Amino acid sequence: MAIKHNQQLPHNHFRKDWQRRVRVHFDQPGKKASRRVARRAKAAAVAPRPVDKLRPVVRCPSLKYNRRVRTGRGFSLAELKAAGIPRLYAPTVGIAVDHRRANLSEEGLAANVQRLKDYKARLIVFPRKSNKPKKADTPKDQQKAETTQKLAAPLAQASGFSEIKKSDIPKAPEGGAYRTLRNARSEARYAGAREKRLRDKAEAEQAKK
Repeated sequence: MAIKHNQQLPHNHFRKDWQRRVRVHFDQPGKKASRRVARRAKAAAVAPRPVDKLRPVVRCPSLKYNRRVRTGRGFSLAELKAAGIPRLYAPTVGIAVDHRRANLSEEGLAANVQRLKDYKARLIVFPRKSNKPKKADTPKDQQKAETTQKLAAPLAQASGFSEIKKSDIPKAPEGGAYRTLRNARSEARYAGAREKRLRDKAEAEQAKK
């Protein structure tokens, strides 16, 4: 039963020594420096490769945010195929792949295919063995181009959106949108039965004659 009125609290455990379990973050400035040192060490270890992967440009979900673009998890298999990059080769040259993603628009597909082609044009693949270069490796005279440490550049937000006024919104149908939709659904649902009824009535009249 629920406790009512100003009665004594049963089993009031108020002496829990909470000071012993308080978590403090006095190491915050030191951890900041440690993370910076770790980032530099990682960049030096993978150099001249970038520290991140190339990711696609996707639109945010929901009606509220779908005008914004952001980087996605990975390129779809259709985008890789259109750009002429094998799906097993792509992760080896710093391209993120997401086999579950599906392209829902031609514009998004074309934008990401172009992104892959631009990356492929700038890509420098060093041979594992300098004396035995492979077919996919970059020629020796092109291996001295400028390299980058980070691929995740800020994305340009799509422009051209404008808010519309309330007076520009189309006039609502008479009786409301819901009633209009229900009427259309009802007409489509019972169209066959009504046609049959009229046909039977016409046949009955013909039989009388």
